[in-house]
Amino acid sequence: VTNNHVVENADRIRVSLNDRRILDATVVGRDPSTDLALLKIEATDLTVLPYGDSNGLKVGQWVLAVGNPMNLTSTVTAGIVSAKARNINLLQYDPGRDVFPIESFIQTDAAVNPGNSGGALVNAMGELVGINTAIASNTGQYAGYSFAVPASIVKKVASDLLEYGSVQRAYIGVSIRDMDQKLAEEIRMERIRGVYVNGITEGGAAQDAGMRPGDVIV
Repeated sequence: VTNNHVVENADRIRVSLNDRRILDATVVGRDPSTDLALLKIEATDLTVLPYGDSNGLKVGQWVLAVGNPMNLTSTVTAGIVSAKARNINLLQYDPGRDVFPIESFIQTDAAVNPGNSGGALVNAMGELVGINTAIASNTGQYAGYSFAVPASIVKKVASDLLEYGSVQRAYIGVSIRDMDQKLAEEIRMERIRGVYVNGITEGGAAQDAGMRPGDVIV
């Protein structure tokens, strides 16, 4: 598994392993909506990295980022989970290409730089909890914040790409708006929580279920 932005414009892809083997890879499938891609190489004696529980991660929990920043092969950095379910507007909405961005990044302070993209974010047990994808920086280099696609999304996307060649998605049929203090006051909510249903897709599942514009999903 790697990032879509790592391979989407590539004519040829080669994968370097820790034992210094360099192997040609083919793309099984790409998913621009989550910036993930699945590659295949012909090799033996490969170690499986098990999935961890990204949903169970806690803010403050230690994680390790693995990658090849600045051509420094197999670099590992440590940090903590700084936040979960971050939407940083990294991926661009493009219905013409069937790109409907899904962002729920794990934010960490593990040092990540160009070259880390597609690398593993692992917990203290060595389980995969995310795929390192982006940094927040004004210079293009690490400035304290990095973001990873959580393993819960990675597992679904990789499985679908392997089985179907594309990701199978069900659409609820709503457009939503983030809840803030002003909106909560307008609709007389006591707490600022949930998401506001801005609109409903005609004939969609949400409409069939009785959901209406103005509802709040908590």
